[in-house]
Amino acid sequence: MKPLELPILGQTPRQPPTGWPPLRLAFRPFYLLAALAAAVLMPLWWAVFTGRLVPASGLPGVLWHGHEMLFGFVAAVVIGFVFTAGKTWTGLQTPRGGQLAFLALLWLSARVAALLAPYSVFFLLDVSLLPLCAALFADLLLRVRNLRNLPVAGVLGLLAVVNLAFHLGASGTLPIDPAWALRAGLAVLVLLETLIAGRVVPFFTRNVTPGLQNTVPAWREKLLGVVTALALAAWLAELRLAVPLLAAAALLHAWRLHSWRPGVTLTRPILWSLHLAYAWLPAGFALLALALARGESVSPALHAFGVGATAGLIVAMMTRTARGHTGRPLQAGRAETAAYALVALAALLRVGAPLLLPAAYGPALLVAGTCFAAAFCIYLLRYAGWLMSPRVDGQDG
Repeated sequence: MKPLELPILGQTPRQPPTGWPPLRLAFRPFYLLAALAAAVLMPLWWAVFTGRLVPASGLPGVLWHGHEMLFGFVAAVVIGFVFTAGKTWTGLQTPRGGQLAFLALLWLSARVAALLAPYSVFFLLDVSLLPLCAALFADLLLRVRNLRNLPVAGVLGLLAVVNLAFHLGASGTLPIDPAWALRAGLAVLVLLETLIAGRVVPFFTRNVTPGLQNTVPAWREKLLGVVTALALAAWLAELRLAVPLLAAAALLHAWRLHSWRPGVTLTRPILWSLHLAYAWLPAGFALLALALARGESVSPALHAFGVGATAGLIVAMMTRTARGHTGRPLQAGRAETAAYALVALAALLRVGAPLLLPAAYGPALLVAGTCFAAAFCIYLLRYAGWLMSPRVDGQDG
């Protein structure tokens, strides 16, 4: 499979600005909503975890937390990114104005319903968004025969199917374990991260490092993609082959990261944040292989994927793409660097505490959640005004 063709910042054709700035391009409302969700969901999770709050939907606390992080927080970033990228990939207008407002309000209403409404209301609202976004995005690509990027629409479709499976299981409609559906959703996201990071991380690194040779041979990229997919599928299917496949995936991802030459990024936070986040992928595969081999909890591995890799890549890409698409320099200041460090610390605490300091699990969970929420509070303070205002260069978007 050919690598995804990703947007190059600044190369969208110039168009006259129209409409209210926050609804001109999908990254604006969805990045704001994602950051707000990250800042709010962690304190709410602590309240649920300690028994001070019970979701009105009736979902058990752990399922509510896992679902809202994956299909609330992460899904918002994915939607914002793909529709923003889609404008560059196709040259066509992606949802904006009233259509974009509807999608954002549908996402927001589902998040509120998850906590405050009966389960049936939450169910209907939540299962509506991802299929709609997948259909809109696929139609956009097919109208210009951009088949290369159809896998991205496929990822949205897979997330929609997994989310539906979660709800059918959680509601008792079908004999599906909703916790399994959450693991499947995380696996889909890991595949997406493997694909996207393989294109952007070495490219961004080469762009600012003259003469750097960090391209991974095509045969190794194909092998990594196949082994990663097989390892995740074997894990979800509970096959014996899962342990060696997961171990092989860990080695291949570590080799890939080494080939990208992360050492050259140490003075550039906007780059080392991407490399550091990606490092959690081989760590996650290794931890998952060890947990399955020993019959231990897979929670540390899942949080290596979810907090370290997924949230780490999200905060790195949300800062970079928001700067580029608002016409600002691609440079990370103290605020961005603090956000990167806080997410990394949250991952280290959340993954390390149950493995190394199980007696301190509760306090470590509280500190990790506080670091995570603080990182996205910093993002909101730094970027909310920019996301609500026109581009500084006068372009549309």
